Amino acid sequence: MTAQRADARRNYSRILAAAEQEVAAHGVNASLEQIARTVGVGSATVRRHFPTRVALLQAVFRERIEALCDSARELTEAPDARAALLEWLVAVADYAIEARGLAAALVLDEPVERGHPNACTAKLAEAGDPLLERAVQAGTVAPGLTTADLLTLIVGILLATEHGPDQADTVRRLFGVVVAGLSPCG
Repeated sequence: MTAQRADARRNYSRILAAAEQEVAAHGVNASLEQIARTVGVGSATVRRHFPTRVALLQAVFRERIEALCDSARELTEAPDARAALLEWLVAVADYAIEARGLAAALVLDEPVERGHPNACTAKLAEAGDPLLERAVQAGTVAPGLTTADLLTLIVGILLATEHGPDQADTVRRLFGVVVAGLSPCG
């Protein structure tokens, strides 16, 4: 039984490594069958480890999502609450530009009947909440926004610009428009 567990762990690691390469090449449309062929296992083995495409994408992006969450926690103590929030949101956007498929993964949810929100999005929103709360309390961001709202805006910008030239510049310019809209009126 221990050998199977070790073999299952090895398969998981090999599948995840192949999935990272396939997602880097093909984004959210990465082929589970190609991942299985690359690793030399059946597609049922891939699906046993990753029962849904969302589960696979969450695993592929898990480490970077955790790093972005850690960054949000570190920035919570920054003296300028608005600047800290914006720095973190730009870091999320920058990573999504370089990590093909992340923006699309952030909008994918498990079917409603399962009742599970996308773990990546939920983790990012939870990590960013204190940054947003501090900025709202400081009066530098309009009240009524949620971190999920801000992530949705970023993802929308990313998806709308992913096939255009100079995506990074376009994302930063459009994000600047969004930032101007974050300021309280009056």
